[in-house]
Amino acid sequence: MKIIVNSIFVQDQDKALEFYTETLGFVKKHDIPIGEFRWIALVSSDEQDGTELLLEPNEHPAAKEYQQKIFAEGIPATMFGVADINKEYERLLEKGVKFTIEPTKMGEVTLAVFDDTCGNYIQIVQQ
Repeated sequence: MKIIVNSIFVQDQDKALEFYTETLGFVKKHDIPIGEFRWIALVSSDEQDGTELLLEPNEHPAAKEYQQKIFAEGIPATMFGVADINKEYERLLEKGVKFTIEPTKMGEVTLAVFDDTCGNYIQIVQQ
C-alpha cells in the first residue's frame, strides 16, 4: 500500500491553484470539472509520478470548521520537505509569502511555517 493522493482544504480553488503552482512551484497534473468544483491535483516538479496534492474545496461545513479551527490554533495543515530550508525561506519571502515561524531547528529537523493565503498554515521541513 502507498499514499497516492493527499488532500488539503482550500477556500478558493483558483486562488489555491495560483499560489501552489506560481509561488510554491508545484505542477498541475489534473484539473477536471466535477459539478461546481474541480478535481485539481498537483505534484512536485521533480516527482511528477509521485504523491498528488488535491486542492479540496472546503464547502462541507465539517471541512470548513476543521480548517478554521486548526488555522486559529496555528496548526499546519500539512508538511512539505525541502532540501535547503534557508534557501526556500528566502525564495518564498521574495515572493511575498508570510511566515509565522522562521526556520527553526527542532531536534533532527529544521522547520518553518507559512500562511498559504487559502486558509492554511503549511510547514516546510529540512531533515
